[in-house]
Amino acid sequence: MRLALTVVLALVLSGCALDLSPDDEPESLPAPTLSPRQLTPGEKQPGPGANLDEFYDQTVSWEGCRSDLMCATIEVPLDYAAPGERSISLSMIKVPVADKSQRVGSLVVNPGGPGVSGVEYAARASQYFGAEIRQAFDVVGFDPRGVGQSAPVQCLSDEELDAFVASDPDPDTAAERDQAAQMVLDLGRGCAEESGDLAGHVSTVEAARDIDIIRSVLGDERLSYFGASYGTLLGATYADLFPERVGRMVLDGAVDPSLSTEETSLVQAKGFETALRAYVGSCVDAGGCFLGQSVDAGAERIRGFLDEVESQPVETSGERPLAAGNAVLGVWLALYDEDYWSLLDSALRSAFDGDGTSLLRLADAYAHRGRDGYVDNALEALYAVNCLDQDDAIPISDVPDRVKEFERVSPTFGAIFAYGLASCGEWPFQGQSTPEAIEARGAAPIIVVGTTRDPATPLEWAESLASQLDSGVLVRRDGDGHTGYNVGNDCVDEVLESYLVSGKTPTAEVNC
Repeated sequence: MRLALTVVLALVLSGCALDLSPDDEPESLPAPTLSPRQLTPGEKQPGPGANLDEFYDQTVSWEGCRSDLMCATIEVPLDYAAPGERSISLSMIKVPVADKSQRVGSLVVNPGGPGVSGVEYAARASQYFGAEIRQAFDVVGFDPRGVGQSAPVQCLSDEELDAFVASDPDPDTAAERDQAAQMVLDLGRGCAEESGDLAGHVSTVEAARDIDIIRSVLGDERLSYFGASYGTLLGATYADLFPERVGRMVLDGAVDPSLSTEETSLVQAKGFETALRAYVGSCVDAGGCFLGQSVDAGAERIRGFLDEVESQPVETSGERPLAAGNAVLGVWLALYDEDYWSLLDSALRSAFDGDGTSLLRLADAYAHRGRDGYVDNALEALYAVNCLDQDDAIPISDVPDRVKEFERVSPTFGAIFAYGLASCGEWPFQGQSTPEAIEARGAAPIIVVGTTRDPATPLEWAESLASQLDSGVLVRRDGDGHTGYNVGNDCVDEVLESYLVSGKTPTAEVNC
């Protein structure tokens, strides 16, 4: 749920699993999910008034698409402060229940990001949601404003994005820091030039208001919602804006909206370090680990390798070498799911031997890059949304004073997360909100899920959000990887499916 790409990125995935096998081409992979940079709810917003009636009362026309699925578009105001001036279209998809007699309602879903397509997430409902949920709900996905097929923001060419992603994520010298700051400045200017006013209206608060229009056009009095990673911020923000319209809501891999950017980054740096050490520990426990004889030695070997790549990129079988930013992303991708650890083993072994092809391939999957270029605008949307959602970025020149604090919690990745504090320092659109606890007073019970060794959305965030919410109920999963539902823990799956389908809310915290 944060960003840890390159330059001053701190990029992180959300709740979608990846189907990675050694022979897959990058463009054939299901899109990974990125996670947020800064996470705050923003101001309160009343329900639909007379000036929004045309949006709430619009009729949605569903048409068949992708064989047995249904697609539609709806209109929402670009600027909720001036709804009559301009509207934009949101793309939606619906996976209808097979047997209408068993239908409970609609379940609106979001996979995270910000920047990941909810349309593609819902289209793969059979991959992400159990049969019990799919038999009870029409699974409805939408691309949030600025994302995918919903008025997508555009900022840079593929060549410029390649350079951005590959760049040094923890610049060591003043000259490197100046270059990093310039790259982010160029990204922001590109968004402003290519997308205009749209780039100033893609905040989480505005997307949450859009969800209420979606609820209305679906004909639902209350919203049933499943959000993963950044999707938990989006759902919690909705609940805070419209608590009386919350139905059954699950927030999996939760974000803590009460934290500043620096607090968020420190916790996430620690989370990625914990996940890395779990990966190395598994290698050591198996015996004969290629990384070293201990967890400390293995972690130091990986950090040393990242430093080596920064000094000298590793050749690959293609035209692009494995550079510093790519190497970090390739390692990070595998920390989202224990099933990917064997892929990281193979990729690191090859990279140590001078062939960075496999690690670059993992990085490309993280960054949504196919063989012929980027498959969507996820990276651009990620920045556009996150930089509107925060107003506490610091100048990159101030970062070196904070690096030691970050390296204490994460010797391997601390400096990268420290430089992430400057990601939005030169953004051309003013950030709109500050950290604030979300209470959603009066909302129906909301289940919040956290995983003990989740790198991207650490367990303590779920614990915090569940305690903030007036009706929050915490479900803990003891395990590795990002998010908790449908990843092999029957306890979690049974609790969430029983809640969504039958409305059975746990009476106390659940430990799975």
